[in-house]
Amino acid sequence: MDQDIVERVKNDPNYQKLKRIRSRFGWTLTWAMMIVYYGFTLLVAFNKEFMGTPIGNSVITWGIPLGLFVIVFTVVITGIYVRRANREYDELSDAIRAKVGA
Repeated sequence: MDQDIVERVKNDPNYQKLKRIRSRFGWTLTWAMMIVYYGFTLLVAFNKEFMGTPIGNSVITWGIPLGLFVIVFTVVITGIYVRRANREYDELSDAIRAKVGA
């Protein structure tokens, strides 16, 4: 890639904005996922009684819906990121390409 184009992209205000908002949002989702995942793991490790407690009179324990929640949460935050990337990040990327001429 031409060094001139690299410098123009780096100096573009849209690029700076894209870097800032994508990084902040990515870290927010990362921390949310870490809290959910490690929270579940810590419950499994240190609160086996709760995780093995049946829900009501059924044979399903609390561990099953909480494990499913972790999986569903992962899919949901992935969808949230993709939706935002397709709307906001792609617009900024297109604006950068148009301005820089790459």
